[in-house]
Amino acid sequence: MSDLTSAGTAVGGGPVGGDGPVPNQPATGGKERSASLWADARRQLMRDPVFVIAFLYILVVGSMAAFPWLWTSQDPRDCNTNRSRLSPSAEHLFGTDILGCDYYAHAIYGARPSMVIALMATVAIVVVGGLLGLLAGYHGGWVDTIISRVMDIFFSLPFLLGAIVFLTVIKRQNIWTISLVLFLLAWPTIARIIRGSVISSKDLDYVHAAKAVGARNSRVMFRHILPNAIAPMLVYATIVLGSFVAAEATLTFLGVGLQPPAQSWGIMISAHQVYFLEDPWLLLFPCGLLVGTVLSFILMGDALRDALDPKFR
Repeated sequence: MSDLTSAGTAVGGGPVGGDGPVPNQPATGGKERSASLWADARRQLMRDPVFVIAFLYILVVGSMAAFPWLWTSQDPRDCNTNRSRLSPSAEHLFGTDILGCDYYAHAIYGARPSMVIALMATVAIVVVGGLLGLLAGYHGGWVDTIISRVMDIFFSLPFLLGAIVFLTVIKRQNIWTISLVLFLLAWPTIARIIRGSVISSKDLDYVHAAKAVGARNSRVMFRHILPNAIAPMLVYATIVLGSFVAAEATLTFLGVGLQPPAQSWGIMISAHQVYFLEDPWLLLFPCGLLVGTVLSFILMGDALRDALDPKFR
């Protein structure tokens, strides 16, 4: 009887053979958690309250930019000078501006230009900078030399001063020109990030194995090297989104960015800076939205970095 008992029970009392798996334990051959870096990062991000709050804030601002009519039924251009600079009330949540326009509606519609400019410039630097960095890191030699020297030229330009000079020379301040200027001054950073990641990856065993079986250079770069170099690019792109939102507001405040009748947070700050002591809400509301957006992108980038870098776990 003791032999039968020992044959039907594993060490510690767990059943084996035909008794089936013990409840609350994974089945044989299953994985309790995925070994994927992205799956692990997603789990960590979903448990990070800072990332979740920042992500939700960006979703709210993004919905303001994409669907402003969901947030207000007021027309930001429906102005009446008789109600100039009214204090916040139930009728006008953020009060009114110097022209008597609803300030809340202006703030909602002002989210779109800032977000569009930031998104367009970020996509451009990811595509162009990422591609140039990939080519420079993988091929090396004269290709790396030429691309690196071009990057050095753009690195030598002060960001703010360069943007002011370019926009002054262009003399056309709109979403397209501002996005172009931000792209021209920011792409070398992401190109250098990708270049460094590619250089550290191209001599690994899996790359040599792909070349040994006859994989073309394009396949090696885009199917084997780029997926492993994309994590730092994603982190930087998230942070730079917030930087571009701040850059648009800064350029507009300095008078070389968007101009009325366009609507943006930078225009709201620039037009009402002189009324801060008398009517502080005219600056506090757009500044609060701007700071919250920039801070949320930065916090999301920091959380992504911690989640994608095993050294921070």
